[in-house]
Amino acid sequence: MEITKTIIEGVLLIKPRVYKDERGFFCETYSKKIYSDKGIKEEFVQDNYSHSRKGILRGLHYQLKNPQGKLVRVLNGSVLDVAVDIRKNSKTFGQYFSIKLDNISFYQLYMPPGIAHGFCVISDEVDFEYKCTEYYSPEDQLGIAWNDPFLDIKWPTKNPSLSKKDKEHNCINEIDSENLPD
Repeated sequence: MEITKTIIEGVLLIKPRVYKDERGFFCETYSKKIYSDKGIKEEFVQDNYSHSRKGILRGLHYQLKNPQGKLVRVLNGSVLDVAVDIRKNSKTFGQYFSIKLDNISFYQLYMPPGIAHGFCVISDEVDFEYKCTEYYSPEDQLGIAWNDPFLDIKWPTKNPSLSKKDKEHNCINEIDSENLPD
């Protein structure tokens, strides 16, 4: 397994070993011991799976009182995956890291608690899976506007399909600091 640090402290790009032959492939997608030895020590308590169509944008989500670290990957299809540092005491506050995740490269992205996360579907459909370090708490879920001009994220579409909730998120400079993680 190869791990690459990104421009955001704690956000890691992971390339697992993939063993291919004429029958197909095998890939170990998670091992607590191996990931812990590589510095990802949080315990994952919940796995989530989503299926989406091209042009769907989910995010940018975070939980404040029960912040979630996430380990994300694509099972089928491709997305532009985005991690935004919203930790108000971080040196990289307001910066983002984006990468194309797909079922060809097998890359995973790890985000520690305090990172807002979102993705936009590039392929016709995508199957997306993520492990979380805290349980989903709907009353604690907050978000940032996908098109925040301060963040200036280079999304693959200018007119994504959004949920009602995602359409209502504020820009980061409109969010009270007590609603951002330390």
